[in-house]
Amino acid sequence: MTSLAQRAVEVLLTAPPTEKARKSAALAADWRAGLIAGIGQAAPPMQPARPDRPEILPPGKMPRRGPGGTGKATLLHALAHIEFNAIDLAWDIIARFTAHDLPRDFYDDWVKVAADETEHFLLLVGLLKDLGSDYGAFPAHAGLWEAAEKTAHDLQARLAVVPMTFEARALDTAPPLMEKLRQAKDEAGLAVLQRIFDDEITHVAIGARWFELVCARVGEDQAAAYQRLVSPHFPKGLKPPFNHEGRQQAGLPQAFYGPLAS
Repeated sequence: MTSLAQRAVEVLLTAPPTEKARKSAALAADWRAGLIAGIGQAAPPMQPARPDRPEILPPGKMPRRGPGGTGKATLLHALAHIEFNAIDLAWDIIARFTAHDLPRDFYDDWVKVAADETEHFLLLVGLLKDLGSDYGAFPAHAGLWEAAEKTAHDLQARLAVVPMTFEARALDTAPPLMEKLRQAKDEAGLAVLQRIFDDEITHVAIGARWFELVCARVGEDQAAAYQRLVSPHFPKGLKPPFNHEGRQQAGLPQAFYGPLAS
């Protein structure tokens, strides 16, 4: 019987999007059902397997997105790409940091995140297919995984940069986007984005919970640690406006990110 870490690496090494999503969902279900021997150890790749499409471009060369026409498909595709990467990010944090003497709750939390991200990806792919498109039809960028590579050897930094900064950004951008979909009477798209927004609050809170534990272990103030770890990745600062209410609900007070605002 393989371990959780070994199975996580299997997901990371799977390139086809549909197959990755299938393996991810199956792994989460098996873990919750007690069908996996234990956490174990495994060596995750520095970069997960990727399909031939989408084409990966520098962020500055990405096509513009919008809520209507072809812009709607490119927007949904960009969101799907984020969720596709988020599947790998959740399994990577599970497999990469097994030597850190973390409680089982840590792994339960990130299995939940992986399961949620898998569902988000599949929901967004469904919306793309309703438009006659699919994941891989438009270019995408690798910015999110680059952050994972830069924090591969530091759990404290991974938590600060990925869930508490990149995922927290979704709490800022989702509400105005949902309002546009509401005005366009796109009920299907609105329902999916509302589900993603609600789950992202939980995901940021999970990141903040384990960041608190790591900071306590090293005796470092959380706000100071967050600013120390995040500022090198965002030399121009964090871009407002911020959804202060959503961030506070997720356990991310303004004292953490406010001093880093551009």
